[in-house]
Amino acid sequence: MLTKPTSQNSLRATDYFFEGQTAFYRGKVRDVYTINNKILVMVASDRISAFDVVLPKGIPFKGQVLNQTASYFLEATRDIVPNWLLGTPDSNVAVGKMCNPFKVEMVIRGYLAGHAAREYASGKRMVCGVALPAGLKENDRLPEPIITPTTKAAEGHDEDISREEILKQGIVSESDYVQLENYTRALFARGSEMAAKRGLILVDTKYEFGKTDSGEILLIDEIHTPDSSRYFYAEGYSDRQERGETQKQLSKEFVRQWLIANDFQGKEGQKIPMMDEQFISEISERYIELYEHITGEQFIRQEYDEAEVRVFGNVQKFLRQLD
Repeated sequence: MLTKPTSQNSLRATDYFFEGQTAFYRGKVRDVYTINNKILVMVASDRISAFDVVLPKGIPFKGQVLNQTASYFLEATRDIVPNWLLGTPDSNVAVGKMCNPFKVEMVIRGYLAGHAAREYASGKRMVCGVALPAGLKENDRLPEPIITPTTKAAEGHDEDISREEILKQGIVSESDYVQLENYTRALFARGSEMAAKRGLILVDTKYEFGKTDSGEILLIDEIHTPDSSRYFYAEGYSDRQERGETQKQLSKEFVRQWLIANDFQGKEGQKIPMMDEQFISEISERYIELYEHITGEQFIRQEYDEAEVRVFGNVQKFLRQLD
């Protein structure tokens, strides 16, 4: 019998100690275990964040969706850029090579949506040093995809930054940054092609990269997931734009919009609104919908009974095979 999707049935956090473990870090969504200072074990929890704040309740199956979606696209883009992934021993776990992450996130946008749309609506015509044309409406397609990087904050809010400032501050060398830009554009083009085949538009997304001790640049973390990307349904997109209607989309944006409507954008003094179980179930189903739509594969819901024991055992077995 499948577990009922409620916030009580979710994997909010893990607390393991694996053989050879040398460090542990809890991110907004993932619990990250370092093994022998060379391997990373990333457990995708069911935590959900918005506006760089982790919300109080877990979303059933969200971690599984993120992990399986990211793995799907990492395998599908290995011919473009090498990546960190070595294997997925559990539906909620990715294991890969450890490297030194670049302290920027490479955000690329093909449409005026989300944060960029909010900045544009406030009167700004320059985002991260990139000029935007006048006369755009929210969700309009941009003349060409633009890269709007952010700084990678250890905690708190990521901040917009321009290419010029990244180079001026020496956050990334110019040669490396040019490579990151090239990889970003190539990955976005591939992601857009794959989305189009499934009747979707890849609106915007972000990529993270790292560098190995030998100097190789790797694609790391997750790609093309509902947490890192925004998708519109292609069918009816133009008609909805012409009528000024909200676009039908698959992403986490509807959670952000719900929070905004409830007076929360992660700003100081704001209180996180309470999500009821019906809304939590809706979020869960939307994540599953995106997985099935973008991959074309059926989503098999993992049981939550003894989930922490299952994850630990699968990871330990995989790590022993790596030795």
